[in-house]
Amino acid sequence: MTAFFLNGQATKTACLNLLQLVQSLGLENKRFAVEYNEMIIPKSRLESTTISPQDRIEIIHAVGGG
Repeated sequence: MTAFFLNGQATKTACLNLLQLVQSLGLENKRFAVEYNEMIIPKSRLESTTISPQDRIEIIHAVGGG
């Protein structure tokens, strides 16, 4: 388990990379953006970006409505 910060909250995960984290959160086929240690990560690089202890990850996703 890796301990890191997700949206400001201390979190632990067995996920090895950002793609696995996004999938575990059920966001894979939704509109979202990932900030990893203050850098926006393109969706094409989610799988190659590993999660390390003390990383700061922010994930936002668009919610439809009116």
